[in-house]
Amino acid sequence: MKFKYQAKTKQGELQVGFVESGSRDGAVGILTGHDLFVLSVEAADKVGILDRVNNFFNRVRSKDIVVFARQLATLLEARIPLNNALKILHEQTKNPILKESILEIAEDIDGGLTFSQAMERQGRVFPDYYIEMIRVAEVTGTMNEVAGFLADYAEKEDILASKAISALIYPGIVLGLFVVVAFILLTFVYPSIGSVFAENNVTLPWYTQTLLAVGNFLNRWWPVVVIAAGMLTFVVIDYFETAEGRALLDDAKLRLPLVKSVYVPVIIARFGDSAALLVRGGIPIAQALEIIGRTVDNVMYRDVIQNIAEDVRQGTLLSQSIAQFPRFFPDMVSQMVAVGETTGKIEDMFNRLSAIYTREADQITNNLADLIQPILIIGIGVMVGLLFASILIPIYNLTASIH
Repeated sequence: MKFKYQAKTKQGELQVGFVESGSRDGAVGILTGHDLFVLSVEAADKVGILDRVNNFFNRVRSKDIVVFARQLATLLEARIPLNNALKILHEQTKNPILKESILEIAEDIDGGLTFSQAMERQGRVFPDYYIEMIRVAEVTGTMNEVAGFLADYAEKEDILASKAISALIYPGIVLGLFVVVAFILLTFVYPSIGSVFAENNVTLPWYTQTLLAVGNFLNRWWPVVVIAAGMLTFVVIDYFETAEGRALLDDAKLRLPLVKSVYVPVIIARFGDSAALLVRGGIPIAQALEIIGRTVDNVMYRDVIQNIAEDVRQGTLLSQSIAQFPRFFPDMVSQMVAVGETTGKIEDMFNRLSAIYTREADQITNNLADLIQPILIIGIGVMVGLLFASILIPIYNLTASIH
């Protein structure tokens, strides 16, 4: 997506132009990474619903990025020059969008851009996190190490996402079937039975009356209801693409217990991995935190990490600053960081944090189906019982009155 920006350089000169990024926050991160003071950033063109649908079906899958990252790391470890490695990957890549992006990156590097600058121009393909880490590698001269780190990281994220999706497939199918069956019963079956009750003057419980009223409404207006539900879905999706919608969604991830139990460990594991790599590359803690803050895909965490970076820059210990945000960082994080600060082994503590929370996220994801299924069974059981009770009890009363 293209954004138009106005910014000032360190010398106070006004700079106006366009930047490619997957989101407005990503565009701001790219500009600040070039030591620019951002005045304004706005979308250069409004993305319509048809464009969103087209982008969805013509996107680069996470598995394609995983393969690209691993192959790039392998080629760089073999000491193949970056441009040659990109040309090899261009020939081997099957996804047409990623293939074209790799070629454009190689051409931009030939034209004098750095690797990170060339990747920025392909912001719709590569995550902001990837681009920021490549920029760090260029500064610290650790391109091979960072490429290997990104490959490992992409593989871990893909495995975790695959496990979560697998755990949710069965509950999703069961819930979807229940919704379809309940819709058919309410729309086509209940109105027919309701007329029988009305003819025999059967006294109906309040829940039966409610369901029959819903059934009669759906029976008359179900095409309108289906169209309205589809339109509402598009509106909701479009809303969550806005800055306000993303902030609301990010806040929900930290409030919903089941989602939080998986999401927070993943964020902290990424925090530990990134911090360890940056500290090992000689990046000061405050600057490392700023880089991590720009790459986190959660607005709430991004603001918190930037606040921590500012505190550290003003002389506060990292552990003390982290301890001020227990909602985002469990007590163990600040305690382990404090140990690292005391012993001078902060990098080791970051690595241990990553290992602990990666293990925790993996364990919770493995047990996700076991956590969801009891809740799903109880919920669907109650709803099925209500559907049948609303019909069977009046039928029983009708039969008893006849006898």
